[in-house]
Amino acid sequence: MNSVSPDVLPVELLRLVADPLRARIIGLLARETLCASHLVEETGASQTNVSNHLKLLREAGLVTTEPCGRYTYFTLRPAVLRTLGESFTRLAEIAETHAGTKRACP
Repeated sequence: MNSVSPDVLPVELLRLVADPLRARIIGLLARETLCASHLVEETGASQTNVSNHLKLLREAGLVTTEPCGRYTYFTLRPAVLRTLGESFTRLAEIAETHAGTKRACP
């Protein structure tokens, strides 16, 4: 029996990016480095809400920060998203390798 290793799919990272507001923030940061004020304006979410989501993204290593005066700019780390994409690619490869394989019922 071949099993999929639990580390094939980083569940915590999936939970982070699956949140609609965080997904929107990630999409915006994919295009340019922005400060929290820009993200509040773009998303329509409250400053507190955006800040809380940015904190989670920062703690997960999805974004980096750069202080600039009284503002902090946020930059997306594409390598982390690439790793997530590679996890899905590995799962697809496993599924292709084992297509048609089925376990007998007891």
